[in-house]
Amino acid sequence: MYSRFVALRIRPAGREIRDATEGVELAECWVLAEWPAKEAEPGQFWLSELPADTPLTTLVRLAKLRWRIEHDYREMKQALGLAHFEGRTFNGWHHHVTLVSLAHAFRTLRRLTHAPKETASA
Repeated sequence: MYSRFVALRIRPAGREIRDATEGVELAECWVLAEWPAKEAEPGQFWLSELPADTPLTTLVRLAKLRWRIEHDYREMKQALGLAHFEGRTFNGWHHHVTLVSLAHAFRTLRRLTHAPKETASA
């Protein structure tokens, strides 16, 4: 997948926002836009309060981190049984979630340590 990204510093505006903050000027923030290569216009936008000197690569990495989190959550629900708990106590639920999280961490570490190594071409 290939996309172009642009990040600009903006100051959010709007009557509802200003009313909610008691008329005070809002601080500048980042607006990050993703423009897929084959699309006519940008498709996704994010607002961020990260510092003004944050590099574009960091903004993109953090914006796309949501995909990784959703993928891990889906894996924990479908492959490791996170959604299968039917108990009635907090201790039972906590035990179940802890074991599922450990299983997920174990699988992730196994996948990372047993990943095919890149060979240097001569």
